[in-house]
Amino acid sequence: MPKAKATKDSHPATSSSAAATSRTPVKINTGGTPIWYKVIMFALMIVGLGWLVLFYVAGDQIQFLAELGPWNYLIGFSGLILGLLMTMGWR
Repeated sequence: MPKAKATKDSHPATSSSAAATSRTPVKINTGGTPIWYKVIMFALMIVGLGWLVLFYVAGDQIQFLAELGPWNYLIGFSGLILGLLMTMGWR
């Protein structure tokens, strides 16, 4: 079946009102992640890693680390995990 010939005036997408609107994508400024969030995130990861390294290297020489015993693992890995979980909110 033959198609009907369309004129410029008959198609609604080419009307003068549609030509006035811009189709250019515009980036919406979401603001990003605040500085304090990044500082806390990196600090938790660094402190957690530092705690574990300190426990491995000098755990028996530092009195309060020796008293904590296996709780040192919980403290160190908690800092690491919390910092890593915070990376999901980083934009």
